[in-house]
Amino acid sequence: MAIAQESDRSQKANGHHPNENANANNDSTTPLSEAPFLNHDISTENIAAACKELIAIVGSDNVTSDQEILRAHSSTIWSPCPPSQTPALVVLPQSTPEVSEILKICSRRRITCYGYCGGTSLAGALNATRGGICIDFNRMQKIVAIHAEDMDVVVQPGVGWQELNAVLEERGLFFPPDPGPGARIGGMISQNCSGTNAYRHGTMRKWVISMTVVLADGTIVKTRNRPRKSSAGYDLTGLIVGSEGTIGMVTEAVLKVTSVPKNQHVVVAAFPSTHEAVKAAIALIQHGLPIDALELLDQNSMNAINRSGFSSQHWEEKPSLFLKISGFNQAVQEQLDLARESAVENSCEDFLILSGKNDVRVAWEARKQVAPSMQAMKQDPSDLFLNTDAAVPIGSLASMIDWTNGMVGEAGLHGCTLGHVGDGNYHTAIVCPKQDEDAARDIILRVQRRAIELEGTVTGEHGIGLKLRDLLVEEVGDNAVDMMRKIKLALDPQCILNCDKVMRME
Repeated sequence: MAIAQESDRSQKANGHHPNENANANNDSTTPLSEAPFLNHDISTENIAAACKELIAIVGSDNVTSDQEILRAHSSTIWSPCPPSQTPALVVLPQSTPEVSEILKICSRRRITCYGYCGGTSLAGALNATRGGICIDFNRMQKIVAIHAEDMDVVVQPGVGWQELNAVLEERGLFFPPDPGPGARIGGMISQNCSGTNAYRHGTMRKWVISMTVVLADGTIVKTRNRPRKSSAGYDLTGLIVGSEGTIGMVTEAVLKVTSVPKNQHVVVAAFPSTHEAVKAAIALIQHGLPIDALELLDQNSMNAINRSGFSSQHWEEKPSLFLKISGFNQAVQEQLDLARESAVENSCEDFLILSGKNDVRVAWEARKQVAPSMQAMKQDPSDLFLNTDAAVPIGSLASMIDWTNGMVGEAGLHGCTLGHVGDGNYHTAIVCPKQDEDAARDIILRVQRRAIELEGTVTGEHGIGLKLRDLLVEEVGDNAVDMMRKIKLALDPQCILNCDKVMRME
């Protein structure tokens, strides 16, 4: 101890602090130009050695290098990627300790790793840009506990939101976030997803109380306990939600739930133009009605649903608003009356009210089938499916959608506009042959930049992933992205977790 103290005094006398090397960089942010060299080792020899260690943890049946399985874990119809961005192994853990041991191996061997749950990402989140190992959470599908009196549930990341709601409904409970079919809790947390219910119930972030997270070096962290509110320390839960698997892997989550909506009705209101449908939606928002969901489908969206056959009902092929309303009888009737009034004032041509459980289900399933219906419009398997996820202040929404549809029409492309107009988030989807890719991508980029100009965002719910990294800089600025990079490197100094996503690292 005396020798150590003498050494400290000697360093101070020479103008050096004993911890100077550990804190050589005192900057609060990390610009890309100052990002450290990434020294990953994804050599065949290192992967083979890691494979043996992984088998010892999860068993040989749960580690694979089958090429078809590897491709399915990185490239999907929603977000295709080149063969070069495929993992070397897929490993399926069954518990938090197993995930911890896997990440310890990856950290020690400097192997990149990526999480996988439902595979429904639209932003390139699954691309294995540096090879490595895909950690598939589909063996972690347990609903660990349902605390009905506390109105929360504890789940593993592989649980699907649809499967969770099927179990909760038996107890009169409901978990509102509803992204695309097939999405699972781990990915929903990672992307801070939302869906059609976000207008009333908010995004995924609002419904996560706490979680268990495994960090890059295998450290297991519980972000907080189960109370509905807490001011205890940093909001680690909020930090992880929306971080896209870049700073930790979620292995368990405590989620809020609410009561199953009562007396649910769906309204499908058809309009002569998309502009008038959006004006009616804005009028409803400004009335302050507690509508459960407020969705827009344009004429091409309705046409795609009918042509695909994915809905059991045939719909009018006109721009339409889909409203979901629930509550006590009198309150529901008041909302229906005000909704009809706003619709009529904006030239509504048909106002259909559905109240039976099956009718409500069929109508809302039609809304949820727009994206698959557009995929079905491909004339050739090589055709592209491109989409935007812009969100703008609601006062700019009508002009933004008109402007977007005008560009698509002028380019002679086949596209549709749909979205969660209740919170200003809309999607333009374009299906086109490969030779029209440049024109389609130009429209997508112009829409994204226009959203930024209007003080909106390039992504309301799909996430940044690989595709929107440079636009993130345009949206929030260099300093904000440099701050994110600093956080990333503080928690994952070797940059092994979902490397290259959200921000560039070199």
